[in-house]
Amino acid sequence: MEVKKRILIVEDNPDVIEMIRMMLEGLGYAVNMARNGREGVEMASQERPDLIVMDILMPIMDGFEAISRIKKNPRTRTIPILAATALPGDRERSLANGCDGYVNKPFTRGQLKAAIDALFSKQESLRLSRLG
Repeated sequence: MEVKKRILIVEDNPDVIEMIRMMLEGLGYAVNMARNGREGVEMASQERPDLIVMDILMPIMDGFEAISRIKKNPRTRTIPILAATALPGDRERSLANGCDGYVNKPFTRGQLKAAIDALFSKQESLRLSRLG
């Protein structure tokens, strides 16, 4: 039996958390949730998920600061981060600030799946290139 990949959702809106959780669980992922950037940084370090879906605008610590801290930590820097935000122009800012991918809110389950699949595929290609 294949072990489920674990995804951490970092998002402050309970309705959006629930929507993303249902989408991800429907796609066969194990899901954990953090409600702000600081919680997300702590959980990323403790749990070391396979991928993080990160909102950008959040209280306590915004997504950009959380991404920076995750990418600077040797325990978490290789975890792919998918930015999920609705703000125009955030795609470029997210990628420039260390995100590995981007999905624009609101998104469909298919768009989320495509973005996650692309990140896992890229990660696997990097892993194989290091081996060979």
